[in-house]
Amino acid sequence: MSLEKNKESAIAFYKMAYEGNPKKAVELYVGDEYIQHNPVVGDGAGAFIEYFTRMHEEYTDKSIEFVRAVAEEDLVALHTHQTWPDNDEYVTMDFFRFNNHGKIVEHWDAIQQIPERSENKNKMY
Repeated sequence: MSLEKNKESAIAFYKMAYEGNPKKAVELYVGDEYIQHNPVVGDGAGAFIEYFTRMHEEYTDKSIEFVRAVAEEDLVALHTHQTWPDNDEYVTMDFFRFNNHGKIVEHWDAIQQIPERSENKNKMY
């Protein structure tokens, strides 16, 4: 298991799904099981495909920037900056667990909307 390869796979998986091809993302990067911890997405690969397909159809004008990726043991963490329609911005942290074959088998995430004003001048991403 290569930490660098897992980081590359996590980014490619997320980007492919986010940009409208979740079925191919699952085919290429997901293992036999897919455990989902996000409460608005069902468990399993089928539910993931359904959610991201619907999201792409409803919000075609969105973008994602991968700010950083960190890998340790069988986990990869991605820190992203997302821009949605009407310049609605979010910061996310996604965690992916990989199996011994380099396939994603579990996912957790946290998302926070970027507020219009901040008490400091630092970016959230």
